[in-house]
Amino acid sequence: MPQPVFVRADDTRVFVRELDRPYPLIVRGRGVWLEDRDGTTYLDAISGGAMVTSLGHGPNPAIAAAARQAEQVSFLYNQQFTSPAQEALADALCGVAPPGFEHVHFTSGGAEANETALRLARAYHVERGEPERTRVISPAQAYHGPTMATLGLTGRPGLQAPYDPFIAPQLHIPPASWRFDSTGAEALEALDGAIDAAGPRGVAAFFIEPVSAAALPAYSPPEEFWRGLDARRAEHGFLVCLDEVVTGLGRTGTWFAAEQLPLEPDVVTTAKGLGAGYAAIGGVLCHDRVYAAIASGSRAFEHGHTWDGAPLPCAVGLAVIEQLHEGGLVGRVAERGPSLRDELAAPLADVAMVREVRGRGFLLGVDYVDPRDGESLLPPELGVARRIDETALANGLCVYSTQPTADGWAGDQTLLAPAFVASEDELAEMIERLDRTVRTVQAEVERELSASGAPVAT
Repeated sequence: MPQPVFVRADDTRVFVRELDRPYPLIVRGRGVWLEDRDGTTYLDAISGGAMVTSLGHGPNPAIAAAARQAEQVSFLYNQQFTSPAQEALADALCGVAPPGFEHVHFTSGGAEANETALRLARAYHVERGEPERTRVISPAQAYHGPTMATLGLTGRPGLQAPYDPFIAPQLHIPPASWRFDSTGAEALEALDGAIDAAGPRGVAAFFIEPVSAAALPAYSPPEEFWRGLDARRAEHGFLVCLDEVVTGLGRTGTWFAAEQLPLEPDVVTTAKGLGAGYAAIGGVLCHDRVYAAIASGSRAFEHGHTWDGAPLPCAVGLAVIEQLHEGGLVGRVAERGPSLRDELAAPLADVAMVREVRGRGFLLGVDYVDPRDGESLLPPELGVARRIDETALANGLCVYSTQPTADGWAGDQTLLAPAFVASEDELAEMIERLDRTVRTVQAEVERELSASGAPVAT
């Protein structure tokens, strides 16, 4: 049997993210399978680790599209030039966007897209003569990127420390989850409080994922919240910005998750699925009413990143959209997603540590609780999220788990986001391996809780 090959912090010149985590040395990928240098294989249930490779790994028409574009021209600075690739991708992306979204500004990734959306929201209000709108409200349990501006959009102290002095403080409301507020009424009350705290005409935007990814896997607020948000936008004049960095390009069963909401957003960002792992590219789509404020005002939207709208990544994005169309893959996710969620929930139904299995398309989440009462957060010192990831890897499965937050809004959770091209057998194998993983970790947790003298429910 091949032995897994890992790279550790002490053995590499790469400044890795976590110095205590061993990193598998992957040399190739095919479909939903990854292989290390010595032949150990891993079933990738998280699309490259970050919900990106929706078309799988390995040979793909996007590679040929990138090569053709590179032979013509690979880079142009968008402040001075445009290209057929950028123009064609803008047409294609706006063609699958919600009605009214006719313009897109391309970026080099998701965090850049979200930061650009913040600049666009600010520019919109300044152009309209309301410079006093300086505050942004967002759910506390969220993640929108690692830049100083996007870190301000999360209310998670653990993510912001020790960078707090550099971060513009924003306003946050609690999530309307099963644990605290299943109807959304309390979240709306908190939103009213945040609006009051910002002052009259002080709110520039409300920023939110329509379906959460890393922070609250596969969670979406109840419909009452969305309708209440829409009413407050109409009353107070702020913009609604949807972070679809993960959910855009079919992940939840429609081209954009915005199509599933009872409100029309003003700004939508996207990234991961647009390049599908073959190029780094993102985009900020804006509704015509937002674009009109710039077009009828200063007619300039300043600042950007060097690779925004460059021909090579745009050629890749266009090839990705063409494949999603030709393969009927967004429709497949819509059709298969509900049953996939049920198939994941079924074997975990008798696992006391599992409180909820959520799913929207090919974005799935498992929410863990203390098996002693079936509701409380697991003690953080148990490190359940890390155990899940490590045990899954030992079982040849790649997933992404998150640890409890200091504010108590969320506990240990696991996220799955398989490629849209995963076969039925591969999806079934992902579920079997995760089931085995969770049961192994639960047995360890129960033994340690019992050893500590804490009774465990059976």
